[in-house]
Amino acid sequence: MSRLLPAVTLPLLALLGIAVLAAGSDVLELSDSDFDYTVAEHETMLVEFFAPWCGHCQKLAPEYESAATQLKGTVPLAKVDCTVNSQTCGRFGVNGYPTLKIFRNGQEASAYDGPRSAEGIVSYMKKQAGPNSTPLHSQEGLDTFINNFDASVVGKEKYGHNKSFLTVLLTHLFTIQSKTPNRSVLLFRPPRLNSKFEENVLKFSDPISVSSLRRFIRDNIYGMCPHLTSENKDNLKNRDLVTAYYNVDYLRNPKGSNYWRNRILKVATQFQSRGLSFSVADRQEFQDDLEEDFGISPSDGAELPLITIRTREGHKYIMQEEFTRDGKALEKFLEDYFAGKLKRFLKSEPRPENNNGPVKVVVAETFEEIVNDPTKDVLIEFYAPWCGHCKNLEPKYTELGEQLADDHNIVIAKMDATANDVPSNYDVQGFPTIYFAKAGMKDSPMPYEGAREVKDLLSFLKKEATHPPILNLNKLEKKKVT
Repeated sequence: MSRLLPAVTLPLLALLGIAVLAAGSDVLELSDSDFDYTVAEHETMLVEFFAPWCGHCQKLAPEYESAATQLKGTVPLAKVDCTVNSQTCGRFGVNGYPTLKIFRNGQEASAYDGPRSAEGIVSYMKKQAGPNSTPLHSQEGLDTFINNFDASVVGKEKYGHNKSFLTVLLTHLFTIQSKTPNRSVLLFRPPRLNSKFEENVLKFSDPISVSSLRRFIRDNIYGMCPHLTSENKDNLKNRDLVTAYYNVDYLRNPKGSNYWRNRILKVATQFQSRGLSFSVADRQEFQDDLEEDFGISPSDGAELPLITIRTREGHKYIMQEEFTRDGKALEKFLEDYFAGKLKRFLKSEPRPENNNGPVKVVVAETFEEIVNDPTKDVLIEFYAPWCGHCKNLEPKYTELGEQLADDHNIVIAKMDATANDVPSNYDVQGFPTIYFAKAGMKDSPMPYEGAREVKDLLSFLKKEATHPPILNLNKLEKKKVT
């Protein structure tokens, strides 16, 4: 007679150090007890460190789940809840959510700096797990490969008179020796973006090395006016970028998509030597970003291209004049930009009517006058209304402000970083984030990385403030009595 073995429950699996999948999920849930064991089993793994209350984590969750399903059997995706697995999160220096890291053979390899859409994660991780190169043996194979959504980089070696093979570089790591004769590297622009305004095939002519090839690819892979997407936007953000938003659809309407792009390119040729980069993007794909960053609704001038500039410092500008087919309106907008005539767009809450509390409320419009006051030391907290840690900090931060209410040299301040533009020299990746902007040193704010008790914050200010802090003695006496 056969015996039925007892069922093993999910809690028991976790105790045994075996990672589990949540019901209906393809994302592995890791804990302090099984993290090392599970990660070591896989050659490549992407791990998200998150907190359940984190709004950015909640937004990422469906994209991450979809990516895990698409990558199933290729690259596993996992997640760690840092609110209950603090040991693992502490080991890997997680101090903001969500944090994504790539692991190889059980070891942390690098931070994940790719897109956060499902398609972007899939594309990025396939390249991480795939081979460095793929051999092509015929002209037909080459033609098929370069007919791609993205640019293609091809290395060519010749042997004798007729024999040759082509190697397509799928990563920027190209371990080729520079001494081999008859060797060349070509960059093919995506066929849909071919135009008369720039070369469609570029030949690398410098001595071949890993560093020189990386530089060649980095400088040329996107061309004069790339198609900006959710997948490549992070790679294009560290530049002064002009973007034209309209109905870009290279699958259903390639001719219409290039109609407006060619008019952007014509103007771009006049300004490319002045430090600006250009791109086109589908307005519907980026509508949420446009509404959040520029306050633009879906109905605002949706027929013609909408033009914005976003600089590497985070400054934002919108072309108010209607786009014209001859490009003259865009030319004038760009000339005004270089002449310093444009007014920056600033996302800001209204100025508070009453701002006399112990913690000063800062909005984007008042950041300059409050935080960048050259005569004041300012401790500022960047928070999110939904953030659990921010809510826990609030009474302690208010008490800190009350204790320093008599000190006119130190300002305790806070700003909702989800409703106001944050200056580029403040790196806010998670909440709460606290910075100290010292008097006379406003260009170099100091991140506060200590404990978040009142005594710890006071100790920090006693050490870093321009003048010794003046404490509210009445507040201290009341505290002693209670």
